[in-house]
Amino acid sequence: MKILTLNTHAWMETDQLGKIERLASFITDQQFDVIALQEVNQSKEEKALSATALERFIYAEPETVVRQDNYAFVLLQKLGIPYYWTWIPVHTGFIKYDEGLAILTRTPATAAFSEYVSVTRDYENYRTRKIVGVKAEVGGEESWFVCGHFGWWNDEEELFRGQWDAAQAKLDTLKELPVFIMGDFNNVAEIRDEGYDYVVQQGWHDLYASASVKDDGATVTKAIKGWDDNKGKLRIDYIFSSRPLQAKSCLVVLNGIRGAVVSDHFGVAAEL
Repeated sequence: MKILTLNTHAWMETDQLGKIERLASFITDQQFDVIALQEVNQSKEEKALSATALERFIYAEPETVVRQDNYAFVLLQKLGIPYYWTWIPVHTGFIKYDEGLAILTRTPATAAFSEYVSVTRDYENYRTRKIVGVKAEVGGEESWFVCGHFGWWNDEEELFRGQWDAAQAKLDTLKELPVFIMGDFNNVAEIRDEGYDYVVQQGWHDLYASASVKDDGATVTKAIKGWDDNKGKLRIDYIFSSRPLQAKSCLVVLNGIRGAVVSDHFGVAAEL
C-alpha cells in the first residue's frame, strides 16, 4: 500500500496549473493507493459540477456543492489513472475560496464521514476545523483513511489539544478496523510535550518513525502562513496508524528531489 499526504495550498501558487500537471504526473507515476489533501480550494462563485462529473464522488456531507474549479477535481482530470474521491468544505480560505479537505482512493469508498474537531464553527473563521474519512479496501484489507488540517498547540483561541481530543473521540469509534490519519498537524515533531507527543502518547504510530527507509522528514523549510517567522526545517505533516506497522519507507516528496515542488508544503509518501 502506498499513501501520500500533501497540503496543496490550492490556487495560491504561482504557475498553479503547471504545478497541478506536475503533481498529476507524480501521482500517476507512483500509483498511490490513497491520497490525502489539505487546503483544497474552490472559488465560491464558480459553477457547480454536474452529477455526471461527480460519478466517482462519495458524499461525506450530503449538501456539499463541488464546483468546477475544485482543486481536487481539476487534478483528477489530469491523472492517468482513475480515483474515487470525497471533499468537504471546512471554512473560507483567502477570502474568496471554500477551503476544504479531500481524500482520493484507487478502490471505491464504501462509507464516508466528516466531523468538526474545533469548538469554533463559524465558516468565515479559519480556526474552524474538521476531519474527513473514508472506508475502503486497500491491499486486501478494509481500513479507514482520515484526513485533517489542525491548528497550533498554543493557539490563543483553538488549542490543538482540544481539536485532537475531538478527533480522538471520533476515531475511537472506527477502531474495529485499521485507521490511518494523515495531514497537516501544525505541530513540530522535535518539540517535546506538544502536539506530536500528545498524539503518540495516545497510541498512534508515526509511519515515519517505524520506516526502514526515511530522510530528515522536513515538510516545511521556509516561512509560510501560520509559520511566518520560520527559518528552519519543520516536520509537521504526518501519516499515523492506529496499529504498529513497519513501513518499508516514509519519505518527503514533491520537494524538488523526489518530485517537483508544487506547494508551500512538501508531501509525505509512505509505502507499506
